[in-house]
Amino acid sequence: MGIVDADSVLDGSKVEEGDVVVGLASAGVHANGFTLVRRVLKREDYDGDDLLAPTRLYLEDVRRLRPRAHAFAHVTGGGIEGNLARVVPDGLCARIEWDAWERPPVFAWLARHVDELELRRVFNLGFGYLAVVAEPEPGDLVVGRVECA
Repeated sequence: MGIVDADSVLDGSKVEEGDVVVGLASAGVHANGFTLVRRVLKREDYDGDDLLAPTRLYLEDVRRLRPRAHAFAHVTGGGIEGNLARVVPDGLCARIEWDAWERPPVFAWLARHVDELELRRVFNLGFGYLAVVAEPEPGDLVVGRVECA
């Protein structure tokens, strides 16, 4: 809970064609899709740390990106596209470059049992938070672009 001056609210209205989507790495699955994870565990064990890793906090990354951010999206249920769509204005869409990053091992394990479209719809696939900015800076992991719908 907090207070923000009305003129400082990031509501997605500044997002425009040509902006880039920057991914902030998750620690793993987080709380997304554990019903599906349990079903997969009945078929195959998984002992990687990224299955039950605590949810990462993004405060420092948000503070770094905030001065140039047009929008932020927390990747919860609904996956990357579902949550990003909430901050992209009508007439625009975010095109994700699905091969732009290496997914954490837990998602490769899940992919052996879950179809790719379902993985994208349910899980964060390695990003717990996204920022939409006009231009990337060195160190930013660009995972998509904003285009006309």
